[in-house]
Amino acid sequence: MNGSHYAAAILALSLCISVAALAQTGGRRGAPVLTGNVRIDLLGLQDLSQAPPAQRQDGAPLAMPSHRSPWLAAGMSALIPGLGQAYTENYWEAAGFLAIDVAAWIVAYTYDKKADRQTDFFQDFANTHWSVVKYAEYAQTLTPAGKTYDWRKPGTESMDPFDRPWTQVNWDEINRMERDIGGYYSHTLPGYNEQQYYELIGKYPQFNQGWNDAPAAFNYGDPLTANFLWYSLQRGKANTYYETATTWVTVALVNHILSAGEGAWSAVRYNKAHANVSMRLTPAGDHYALMGVFTVSVDI
Repeated sequence: MNGSHYAAAILALSLCISVAALAQTGGRRGAPVLTGNVRIDLLGLQDLSQAPPAQRQDGAPLAMPSHRSPWLAAGMSALIPGLGQAYTENYWEAAGFLAIDVAAWIVAYTYDKKADRQTDFFQDFANTHWSVVKYAEYAQTLTPAGKTYDWRKPGTESMDPFDRPWTQVNWDEINRMERDIGGYYSHTLPGYNEQQYYELIGKYPQFNQGWNDAPAAFNYGDPLTANFLWYSLQRGKANTYYETATTWVTVALVNHILSAGEGAWSAVRYNKAHANVSMRLTPAGDHYALMGVFTVSVDI
């Protein structure tokens, strides 16, 4: 699975968790009931007496909501790691989860792009230095006696074997020839520009004779050409880059899951014991004065 597939998996998982969070209803403590009121559904306000300070006019305590929904915290962190922690006022944890997510995606993207560039590089090298015409010419010397193969397209005989060689051959006839040879010709050559085409020509000895530095004769077990070996190394580097990108996408996925779980637990902790800082309008002679109120509540 490549990076884009993992990214799609993360998005799908995050959306599922978030929808589940918002869809939870019933009488269980901590499970939000959707009312259609944004203040209640998203901020956790249970009535207008808990409205934010900007909406209070009656001189009562100006306090933010004190209850946090574990389901909502989990859904928020599933979408954006750390968001649920910020919702429960655990800002250092929020920063940590968000930093890991950003770093993981940056590294994954960087290595995915490096892999793409490396893939273009080794494919360009193969297009220049490996020829299906040269490969078929040598393979024809190994075919069973009495069999003929019309693998060369008429009118291409005078063309340079490295000048767009894939346009000069009948692929079905080459594959038939490979099957008839048998032995260490254990694979049929995939069509040009397919992923398997670029993999096989630098993986199995039967394709050694297609390289432009191949010797006139070749027996199974003989040293492979320098171009064959160098090309295999370059293709391996691209695969390593893709694997690294996939690893970091996995790190991001795990971070989403852990952040969602910790976000829910963080909300539970918040509801059990937390401090509130609010402002209260207090009579002071002929006017009212704003005074800070600090309260600590413990749910046992």
